Amino acid sequence: MADINNSTANEIENDGEQLSELFKIRRDKLEALCLAGKNPYEKVKFDVDAYTADIREKFEEYEGHDVKIAGRIMSRRDMGKANFIDISDAKGRIQCYIRIDDIGEENFEQYKKWDLGDIVGISGKVFKTRRGEISIHIYAIELLSKSLLPLPEKFHGLRDTDLRYRQRYLDLIVNPEVREVFVKRSKIIKEIRNYLENDGFLEVETPILHSQAGGANARPFMTHHNTLDIDMYLRIALELHLKRLIVGGFDRVYEIGRVFRNEGMDTKHNPEFTLLELYQAYTDYNGMMDLTENMLRTVAQKVLGKMIVTYGEVEIDLSKPFERISMSDAVLKYSGVDFSKIKTLDDARALAKEHNITFEQRHKTGDILNLFFEQYVEEKLIQPTFIKNHPVDISPLAKRMPGNPDYTERFELFILGREHANAFSELNDPIDQRGRFEAQAALKAAGDEEANEVDEDFLCALEYGMPPTGGLGIGIDRVVMLLTNSASIRDVLLFPTMKPINE
Repeated sequence: MADINNSTANEIENDGEQLSELFKIRRDKLEALCLAGKNPYEKVKFDVDAYTADIREKFEEYEGHDVKIAGRIMSRRDMGKANFIDISDAKGRIQCYIRIDDIGEENFEQYKKWDLGDIVGISGKVFKTRRGEISIHIYAIELLSKSLLPLPEKFHGLRDTDLRYRQRYLDLIVNPEVREVFVKRSKIIKEIRNYLENDGFLEVETPILHSQAGGANARPFMTHHNTLDIDMYLRIALELHLKRLIVGGFDRVYEIGRVFRNEGMDTKHNPEFTLLELYQAYTDYNGMMDLTENMLRTVAQKVLGKMIVTYGEVEIDLSKPFERISMSDAVLKYSGVDFSKIKTLDDARALAKEHNITFEQRHKTGDILNLFFEQYVEEKLIQPTFIKNHPVDISPLAKRMPGNPDYTERFELFILGREHANAFSELNDPIDQRGRFEAQAALKAAGDEEANEVDEDFLCALEYGMPPTGGLGIGIDRVVMLLTNSASIRDVLLFPTMKPINE
């Protein structure tokens, strides 16, 4: 993630001096209002009965009718005794016409002292100008809140785009396309919920604070519970608690919630992000592939009205069947290396050295296969592709493939060269699961901060019996990036994690 450099810091300091002067001017205006008994912050209520977008979309219904709207003054065109102003509310922007003859000389003089950014309540009649612009003819206007800092004239003109993320409130005020991204985000999550609930899934909530981190290979955030005097972790996944519910008799459960991973930050990663995890009893990873494919198609159609998504200069076709290929076959396809012929770890290491792939001493053959995949395959998977049958070495919670125990019934969905989903036929053998937990614990003891520990309570749950189960995790933020044509995860998070500006 980009840090704020010295030149930017100087720019902020200079801007700060200018803002201080403007702040004083506006503060003086506020004091004058208060002295006149017209403190705008004392306003409690304004009865809004219409929104700008609704007036535009249903003009025939609103034409000639009185409306009350409230919003921010975004622009003003002064023609002496009459003005045009643009008002922005939660749904859009509309032109308003205000005349001294309609609101009275005293009120008009007060209005003329207001500033861009001030929040006002407007009563008026809907009409269309001679040029065809849908507008509101104002007959009453009141100041509801004073803006003490001026809006940027052209927010995109800021040279450091990080400021958009740091001051998202400004970004949303002046960039309507940004607001639309987050409206779409809400719709995407709504349609995911609709799809799952129509398919018989029950939404649940599980703990965010865990006594031990598990369910994924990731470095956790740690905190301390004072009353219990124990260290705790912010969850890195939803998996293990949801599978406990499958043991308890729920057949289909899901959760959409924040998870936290103390790892690097870039255009695809934020320390906290939104994850969907779902579990369905009596199905396998093939059932999860079908569900994933159908759900993404349905959500795209419901939110965008189409299944062909434009991302940058690429068209992603969600309407066609997603390709399904094993990890080893994908590596063979793109690198020419056939891992089915690798018999020993020494052979795998020799192959990695031959192809200049860096590995660690702890890596096994399956880890090295995954390193080949990351180097040769991942970035080439532009159209939706299910990569399946991962090595057991990198899949501690997935069921082994019958007849091929070195591999698991697991898949990842790749689109645009990045992972969007991860799913398994869930491991329900408590003896096998204990062995894999213990192998993970050994890696953790050897210094692997992302490895799992042995979760005795989860093992106890498995010992009571968990039915054959398919499980799926989908990164909501990446789905939103895809469906809103957003280049960075920070563009789809209202308040992304940022380095403090003074460090």
